[in-house]
Amino acid sequence: MSILSRRAVADIIARRFAAKINSAIHPAGEPRFPEITIRTTDVSIETRHGPVAATIYPPQSPTGNPGVYVNAHGGGFVVGHREQDDAWCRFLAAHANVYVLNTDYALAPHKRFPTPAEQFYDVVQWASAAERDWDGTRLCVGGQSAGGNLSAAVSRMSLENDGPAISLQILHYPPLDIVTPPSHKPSPLGSKAVLQPWLCEVFDTAYTPDRAQRSHRFVSPAWGDNANGIAGIAPALVITAEFDRLRDEAKRYADKLEAVGALAEYVEVRGVDHGYDIMTDETEITRRMYEVIVAHVNRAID
Repeated sequence: MSILSRRAVADIIARRFAAKINSAIHPAGEPRFPEITIRTTDVSIETRHGPVAATIYPPQSPTGNPGVYVNAHGGGFVVGHREQDDAWCRFLAAHANVYVLNTDYALAPHKRFPTPAEQFYDVVQWASAAERDWDGTRLCVGGQSAGGNLSAAVSRMSLENDGPAISLQILHYPPLDIVTPPSHKPSPLGSKAVLQPWLCEVFDTAYTPDRAQRSHRFVSPAWGDNANGIAGIAPALVITAEFDRLRDEAKRYADKLEAVGALAEYVEVRGVDHGYDIMTDETEITRRMYEVIVAHVNRAID
């Protein structure tokens, strides 16, 4: 077993990595779509694990009674912040008839599974309440990378807890199997891939140091028979990147969703790697994929 699988070692590396990388992930001051101007509101939402900060993006051109999209950022459960998804949230609010609720959650190793997943579920419950400015019965959830994992977890929680009803889940290059060792997940880019096995191992250990927990259905929905019993789960748009070492596990989960009639679409973005929409300058590819997501959100809440 690698030394990176030791909790104490992984925690030290995770904290140092987070301190170094957080400021470099597309700060809100560098919008990809400068033509979009939306006045946002910051709120604090109470969860069972304490308050979390969130930002509300109102729809730019609302019609009727808009729905809501709850967004969770990525970062391997260890790094990241909601501001890194600012451009995406503005794009969605400008092109779909939804309010966008962009939320933070507690990061590992300070807080581990199940805290982030339960916080996100509590935020989704808050968003579904009748007293909000939007129609909480027309609700979507989604996220990139770790945020996609949390969206899958919350969709499963919603299924098992009889609500809140979710119209669509967006799983954008998500990690969905952290039981399988990262070294067994090849990328065509090899050493040039965004996600290196050592980094995945640090993230996985920081989030779930108890290896038995990694097979939990809320952590690794694509592993083994964890997708058994998902009939009735929210329809999913699953998006992967061609060179991402997480691609195959997301495709496996998409196949499981399709088997129960819960796959809205599976899309593989050609020529890009993990995090292409926030860590590269692939603006046109990003715009095209964001338009795909917008179309699915509009259909889901229509």
